[in-house]
Amino acid sequence: MKRSFLSRQRANFLAGLALVLPAAISIGALIWIFGTVAIFTDTLLFFLPRELTHRDHGQGAMYGYWSLAAFFLAICLICAVGVSARNYLGKRMIEWVDSALLHVPFLNKIYGATKQVNEALASGKKTSFKTVVMVEFPTPGTYALGFITSEESPQSATPPIEKLICVFVPTTPNPTSGFLLFVPENKMTRLSMSVADGIKYIISLGAIAPDASHIGGHKPAGHAVS
Repeated sequence: MKRSFLSRQRANFLAGLALVLPAAISIGALIWIFGTVAIFTDTLLFFLPRELTHRDHGQGAMYGYWSLAAFFLAICLICAVGVSARNYLGKRMIEWVDSALLHVPFLNKIYGATKQVNEALASGKKTSFKTVVMVEFPTPGTYALGFITSEESPQSATPPIEKLICVFVPTTPNPTSGFLLFVPENKMTRLSMSVADGIKYIISLGAIAPDASHIGGHKPAGHAVS
C-alpha cells in the first residue's frame, strides 16, 4: 500500500509538473526579457527626480510601475520615429544620423553590420529564415535542421564550381547560436516545414515533432519534401 501511495504521488507530481513547468518557464522568460529591456528603457526617465522613480530615496532600484512607464515611453518614441520617417524632413534627419554613425570609428562596424542584418531579415524580398532545410552535419550520414539565410554565393578569388547556399544551423536548445555553413544547392533537402515549427523542433530537443510528412521521405538532394 505504501508503494502504491508513493506511485500515485509521483504520478500526480509529474502531471502537475507537466502543467506548471511551461507556464513557469514562459513567465520567467518574460520577466527576464522585460528586465533586460528595462536596463535601456529606464534611462528615458532621466528628467524625473530619482527620489520619485527609485526606491530608498533614489539609491535603490527603480519601481516596477515606473519601469513599465519607461517601456511604454520607448514604444511611443519608436512609433514617433516611424511616423517621422514617412515625411521628407524626418527622412533627411534619419539619413543625417545614419551617415554620422557610419563615420564613427569602431562604432560604424557594429552599426553597419547590425543595419545590414536588420535589412536582410525585414525585407520581404529576401529569403532569409523563410526556408527550412536538412543538411548533412556534422558528419556524413547524420543530418541537422537549418535555415537558409542567403542564396547568394560568397565572393572568392575564383568562382565556385557549383552554387553555394548560406545555411544557418542553430544549436539546441539555444537557437541563438550555431554554425554558418556554405552548402552546395544539390546537397540539401528543402522541407515543407514552417520556420516556427523548425524552431520549436530545435528548442524542444526534438520532443515537439511536426507532421511526419514534413521531415520524412528523404528526396534526392536539392529537391523539396512535401
